[in-house]
Amino acid sequence: MGKAAVAKAFEDIKAALAVLNAEVDECGSEPFSDADPLAGLADGSLDILAGARVVEAGFAGLKARAAVTYADTAQAVAGPDVPVQAQEMAVAAEIGALLALGSRAAGAFLAASHALCKELPPTLSALQSGTITWQHALAMVDETATLDPAGAAALEAYFLDPDVNRPPAAAPIGEMPAYRFKAKARNWRERHHAESIEKRHAKGIADRRVEYRPDQDGMAWLSAYLPAHHALAGWNRLTAIARGMQGPDEPRTLTHLKADNFAEAILGTGNHSGCAGAGGSDGTLTLPGNGIDAETGPDAAAGPLSGIRAQVLVTVPVFSLLGLTDEPAMLDGYGPIPPSMARKLVEGGASSFYRVLVDPRDGAPLEIGRTKYRISQAMRNWLRLRDGKCPFPGCSNNSLDNEADHILAWHQGGTTGISNLGQPCPRHHRLRHTSGWKPTPATKTAPPGWTSPTGRHYKSEHQDWEPPHWPGRRQSAIGDPPDFVYIGISPGEESLERFLHAPPA
Repeated sequence: MGKAAVAKAFEDIKAALAVLNAEVDECGSEPFSDADPLAGLADGSLDILAGARVVEAGFAGLKARAAVTYADTAQAVAGPDVPVQAQEMAVAAEIGALLALGSRAAGAFLAASHALCKELPPTLSALQSGTITWQHALAMVDETATLDPAGAAALEAYFLDPDVNRPPAAAPIGEMPAYRFKAKARNWRERHHAESIEKRHAKGIADRRVEYRPDQDGMAWLSAYLPAHHALAGWNRLTAIARGMQGPDEPRTLTHLKADNFAEAILGTGNHSGCAGAGGSDGTLTLPGNGIDAETGPDAAAGPLSGIRAQVLVTVPVFSLLGLTDEPAMLDGYGPIPPSMARKLVEGGASSFYRVLVDPRDGAPLEIGRTKYRISQAMRNWLRLRDGKCPFPGCSNNSLDNEADHILAWHQGGTTGISNLGQPCPRHHRLRHTSGWKPTPATKTAPPGWTSPTGRHYKSEHQDWEPPHWPGRRQSAIGDPPDFVYIGISPGEESLERFLHAPPA
C-alpha cells in the first residue's frame, strides 16, 4: 500500500482533528453535559488537552523514527564512496528544508532522533506511548550523552522501568515539566557517573568564565559560569535583597529589583556573596541556613546592604564530610556537588550544625513533631530536607525562598508536625488561600500533592533519596536500621569532632 496508506492515515487524522475542533467550538453532535453545559465544556476542553498531549508525543516519536530511517536508507543509497560528513550534511539539509528548520536545528533534531532510536529504546517507547513528551526525551538524551552504555541504560531504567523501586507516591516523570525531570536526571547522573565528581568538577573549574551577548532593543545578556555554591549564594542574596526592598512604595517587580541590584553590584561597590550550608543524617549532617554575612569579611567595607546574608543549604553525608567516602553532597536549589566543596562550606564559617538521622534503607529524613503552633527553625530546615523546593506541581522555587504553611489549619485541629506542613513559595501560598487550589495530606517523607478547582489531583514531585554510602562496605551489608533516632539541634558547636561525638539529646 505504501504511499496510499500513508495518505489515507493522514486524511483520517485530519478528520479527527476536525471533530475535536468542533467540540472545542461547541459545535459537536451533543454537549459535554446537559445539566451544566458551561462546566461540561470546561472539563471537556481539559480532556482534549490531555489527549492532544499523548498524540503529540506519539507524533514526536514517529518523526524521530522516520528521520532516522530516512538517514539510514539515504546513506545506503548513496553508497560507500560518498564521504560521511557530506552525506550527513545532505541528509540534514533535506530534513531541515522539509520541516522548515535551520541547519543547526536540523542537525540537533537528527542527533537526538538517532540517540533515541539507536541507544535509548525505552525512552523512545515511552515517547511513542505518550508517557513522556518530546522535551522529556530530549532531557534524557542530554543527560545520557556523556554516560557509557551501561550508565545510560541504568539511568533510563531508574526513571522508566516500572519494576525499579522508587517512592510509590512520587509523580511519574511524564507528569512533571521536562525541566524538572532534567534536574532529577542530572542529580542521578552526578551520583552514579563512572567518573568521580571531583574530577569532573575540576574540569568545570578550568572552564569558568563570564560571557556577554548583545540582544535586541538596546539590551544584552551578561552571564557567568561559576562553581555552583558561588552562583547559588549570589542568586539567594539577590533574592533576599530584592524581597527586602519590596513594599507599597516600590513599583519595581521582584525580577526588576534583582536585575537592578545585580547591575549596581558589578558597576558600583562590588558586593561579595558569602555562603553557609545545611543538610542531614545518620550518615548525613545538616548545616545551617542562616549563611554568612556577605559584607563582614576582613577586607569588606560596610555598606547599606551589609545586613543581608547570602544563604546556601548543603546536605552532606558524614562519612563524605570526613573524607572516608566520595559520595556527593546535595546543594539545595542545585543538586549534587563534590564533597570537597561541601567540606569548604563547612570549614568556611558554618555557625551551627543540625544532626538529623536518615533512614539507612532509602536516605529519607525521619520526622520531627511539635505540639505548639510556632514552627521552629529546626522544623523549617526539616521541611527543606523533605521537599527540596516548593511542592506545587512544576514549581522550582528553592527552599530558602519558601514559606512554611499548615495544610490543615491550626484552628481547625491541625498540628504543627512535619506531616501537616508544606513549604509553598509565596506565589503558590497566595494561590492556596485565594483560589480553589488545595494541598492534600503530606507524610514525614513526602510533600503534599495538590487538588485543582476542577477536582483533578496532581502529585507532588519527590526527592530521590538514596541510602548513604558506608566506607569499605557494600550497601547491602548495612543490615537493618537502628531502633533509635537521634534528633539534636546544636548551635555554635566548637568543632565538628565534638558535634559528631556528642551524646544523643
